[in-house]
Amino acid sequence: MKYTRIPHTDIRISKICLGTMTWGRQNNEDEAHEQMDYALDEGVNFFDTAELYPVPAKKELYAVTEELIGNWFKKTGNRDKVVLASKIAGPGHAANHIRSTGFSKESIVSAVEGSLKRLQTDYIDLYQLHWPERNTNYFGQRGYNAHAVDVWDDNIHQVLETLRDLIAEGKIRHVGLSNETPWGSMRYLEESKVHQSLPRMMTIQNPYNLLNRLFEVGLSEISMREQIGLLAYSPLGFGTLSGKYLTEIPPRKARVTLFPNYSRYSGDTAVAATEQYAELAKTHGLSMAQMALAFVNTRPFLTSNIIGATSMEQLKENIESIHVDLSDEVLEGIEEIHNAIPNPAP
Repeated sequence: MKYTRIPHTDIRISKICLGTMTWGRQNNEDEAHEQMDYALDEGVNFFDTAELYPVPAKKELYAVTEELIGNWFKKTGNRDKVVLASKIAGPGHAANHIRSTGFSKESIVSAVEGSLKRLQTDYIDLYQLHWPERNTNYFGQRGYNAHAVDVWDDNIHQVLETLRDLIAEGKIRHVGLSNETPWGSMRYLEESKVHQSLPRMMTIQNPYNLLNRLFEVGLSEISMREQIGLLAYSPLGFGTLSGKYLTEIPPRKARVTLFPNYSRYSGDTAVAATEQYAELAKTHGLSMAQMALAFVNTRPFLTSNIIGATSMEQLKENIESIHVDLSDEVLEGIEEIHNAIPNPAP
C-alpha cells in the first residue's frame, strides 16, 4: 500500500480508501465485515462512510452502514487501526427522512452523536458536510441557476463554531467538505483564516474519474494552493469504467442495473468515451478498472482514492490498482480521448 497524510495533520492514511455505501443494501453484514478484514490486511487503513448510507437512501435503512461498521469494530477491536470518516447529510429530497434543519447547531450535534453511537466509537477522525445547504450546482448539475429559490442564509461561521466545539469535546478530530464548489470551498477556508479559532477544512470529497474531471477546473488550484486534499469518489463512475456495462446483457446485480436512475455515467457520449478507454486499456494489456483507478492515483491533488465493491473479486482488483504504474503512452492516450470527449458525465 502507499500512504499519504490528511493535509495539515500527522494522520497517515492509505492512498486507497475503502468506500462503504453499498453495505446494508447490496452487501449484507457478513460481506461488509469480510471487505473490512481484507482491506485492513492489505494495508487500507482509511474507511469512509456517512449517515446517509446505504444508497439509494431510504427511511427504513437509515444509517445501517454505520451500524455494520460499528459491529465490526466491536467484534474485532480494530477501531485504533482505522482512520474513520463520516458525514452529515445536507438538506434535500435524498435526506428528507433524516432531518429538515440543515446544518444548524442542533442538527450537527445530533448527527455526530448518532454516528458515534452507531459506529460504537468515541470519536470520528474526519467529519464531512455531505453536500451544501445552499442552492448550487453540485451532483452533476452543469450550470448554476442564479434565479432558483434559495432561502439559505450564510451560516458558515456558525457551522464552523459548532464543529470547533465538537473537536474541543474530542468527538471529532478534523473536518472536511463534500460535493462542494470552488466558491464554497474558499468561503470555508477564508472564514477559518480570518477567525483562527475556527477549524480548517482539511479535505474535499468530490467525484473524479475519466468521465468527470471537472475537479481540474477551479478546485484543483484551490486544492494545491490551499492544501485541501481531494478524496476522490466514484473513481469508476458507478462501475461503468470497469467496462462491465459495455456488454449486450448488463450484469444482473450491478448498481446501474438495479437502480436505473443512477444514469450519470450512462449517456451516449459517456458510453462512447468508455468504449475508447476500454480499447486503450486492452491495447496495453491493462484491466480497464485498474487503468481508471491508477489514473486517479497519479493526480497531484489526490489525498485518497475511494474505491467501492460489491464482491471480493472487485475489491481485490481495485486495491491492486495501487501497484499499477501507467506508462507515458497510456497517459497520452487518456489525454487524447479526454480532449476529444471532455467530461461527458459531469
